[in-house]
Amino acid sequence: MIKTIAIANDHAGTQYKFEIIKLLESKNIEVLNFGTDTEESMDYPDTIHQAAEAVENKKADLGIILCGSGNGAQLTANKHKNVRAALCWNNELVSLARQHNNANILSIPARFVSLQQALGFVEIFISTKFEGGRHQTRVDKIGLL
Repeated sequence: MIKTIAIANDHAGTQYKFEIIKLLESKNIEVLNFGTDTEESMDYPDTIHQAAEAVENKKADLGIILCGSGNGAQLTANKHKNVRAALCWNNELVSLARQHNNANILSIPARFVSLQQALGFVEIFISTKFEGGRHQTRVDKIGLL
């Protein structure tokens, strides 16, 4: 059961973040908000590292990160031990990231998907389980840290 989700964003993901927080809170999921609350330009690593650390240190069960392309956020988060951040831009990728890769952070490209798509991704991300089995062996080989 997911109790806590860390969320972080840069200026491109601020509005989506607010809506995602509403969705999560409506499901009684505690949200640790590390992101900026404005649309003033800022450096995404400043917030993304904080969310990734929360997942890494098990202060959050999962994470959701947003930036314009999703790439910078994902690259930043994946520098952390035992973090598996997946950049997803459609429902199937979100589902597979959880099922096959045991992704624990969802990276959303805020400038390339609609708000409704992003909210749908979150629904899939929090409801999809890791399949384990043959995928566990592969996931075990990801980390070098």
